[in-house]
Amino acid sequence: MGTSNRGTTNALLTDLRRDGSLRPHERSFSLYTYTDKTLTCVDCGTEFSFTASDQQFYADRQFSEPRRCPACRAAKKAARGESGGSSYGGNGGGGYGGGGGFSDRPREMFTTTCDSCGNEARVPFRPTGSKPVYCSDCFRR
Repeated sequence: MGTSNRGTTNALLTDLRRDGSLRPHERSFSLYTYTDKTLTCVDCGTEFSFTASDQQFYADRQFSEPRRCPACRAAKKAARGESGGSSYGGNGGGGYGGGGGFSDRPREMFTTTCDSCGNEARVPFRPTGSKPVYCSDCFRR
């Protein structure tokens, strides 16, 4: 993968308090400097920018560097049939939004009797009898 230096962004991994002190859980963090890189897509061979801010985002989440350009990531995601979510970054970089395993099919609902008022209750889980189940009205109270 080719790289080139374009711009430099300092990414401070700590959140300083107004008085300049660190919170206890942040004392082991340090200052990292990320520089914009130009990477080459493994699918199409196109060069794309991996910005310093995208590098910070990936590092914070312990992601490895992207191997595909934003267009190829989007095409691969579409081929898998994933939906939803926006990708990180204003230039279409990232591509780690949405998904979550949701489908377009309607949720299966189960009919039971409300333990509070005795009316019919439709719930999105199979009641086992081990816990009380309430209709929408009683649940909101």
